[in-house]
Amino acid sequence: VQLQAFGGGVVQAGGSLRLSCADSGRTFSAYVMGWFRQAPGKEREFVAAITSGARTLYQDSVKGRFTIFRVNAKNTVCLQMASLKPEDTAVYYCAASSSGFSRLISEYNYWGQGTLVTVSS
Repeated sequence: VQLQAFGGGVVQAGGSLRLSCADSGRTFSAYVMGWFRQAPGKEREFVAAITSGARTLYQDSVKGRFTIFRVNAKNTVCLQMASLKPEDTAVYYCAASSSGFSRLISEYNYWGQGTLVTVSS
């Protein structure tokens, strides 16, 4: 599994952005895929996860604003973000888990390099 996240940028509060994460490996559909984020000076935190069968899990603060989806045929997982807030500013990471459907960082085996999202007020 080799993950490459992209799509970050600067957006005004209330705006939208879509992050994508491509996996160059051959077993993408076997993994739970997750998005995490790390704001300056804070610990990395769970944002959303999706199983191969499209079951989803979200952090409470992003429910109703963010949507995670995947296209297994394209080895891609996306995070559609809407109604962005300044507190959503962070480096966003995609990750893959072979061990289960979880919010826990420790359950994710593979990580992408991160993409920066900045939400201006």
